[in-house]
Amino acid sequence: MKVSGFTFIRNGSQLGFPFIESIKSALPLVDEFIVALGDSQDDTEAHIRAIDDPKIRIIQTQWNETMQDRGYVYGQQKMVGLFNCMGDWALYIEGDEVLHEDELPVIRARMEQFKDDPDVEAMHFDFYHFCGTPEQVGISGYRKAPRIIRNSVRSIAPDGLFFVVIDKNKRGRYPRSIHTGAHVYHYGHVRNVAKMRKKVMHASRYWGEEKPGYHGYGDIDTAVLRPFKGRHPAIMNHWLATEAEHHFEQTPDYRLSKRDIKYRIKLWIEDTFNLEISKKHYKDLSKQKL
Repeated sequence: MKVSGFTFIRNGSQLGFPFIESIKSALPLVDEFIVALGDSQDDTEAHIRAIDDPKIRIIQTQWNETMQDRGYVYGQQKMVGLFNCMGDWALYIEGDEVLHEDELPVIRARMEQFKDDPDVEAMHFDFYHFCGTPEQVGISGYRKAPRIIRNSVRSIAPDGLFFVVIDKNKRGRYPRSIHTGAHVYHYGHVRNVAKMRKKVMHASRYWGEEKPGYHGYGDIDTAVLRPFKGRHPAIMNHWLATEAEHHFEQTPDYRLSKRDIKYRIKLWIEDTFNLEISKKHYKDLSKQKL
């Protein structure tokens, strides 16, 4: 079995991504690692080359600055990486996402187990979305997502976030997926506020949005935050000590929005009926297959 890893990145240092830790966390799991490297104005490429691992292959790319529709430029860059993968499975990891060293054998075993089962087109992870500080996670977004796709499946990435399988050249659907038994640790919303401000300004134009000035992580309903009780990947220790925010305080005059109220109702339903009803971009085969 051959496993590919892939990512895309641009101005990773300037925008505060732990992209080196991200790539290194995946290297023990893969046989090759593709980096779709956008035209950067910082030392991102130098840092990647300094990893000095023969598994890494850099594909130089140019971003389409006129593509400002719902993040599709991210989907384009993600597909550049995927289309250069040669493995049986392709593992996608974003520049602010990290795998835990303790869970790599579990992920590898799952890929081995289902390598020859064509029903399984993808594999999904549970997510820890750290928010405000590394000591708490947010649960208002997606909580599970596919990050491994069978490389013989015809798939695209509409906005970079998820995969869509194309049937008969015309119909798209979410992939059939089983759980990896592992987590993705997402650190994008704990980078220092100054770099997060740059990231927000940089990203907004690719979504056709004009973002107001970004002041910090406190503009959030604390009802969607939960304490993190686990252990961070060891490779993140230095980054967390030097690059992450460690103080969180809700904006003093924060007022609940209609969206917040709807989400509180959703959380009440989950707690009352012991359900998990977050958005899922896959069809879960775990009950049938595991």
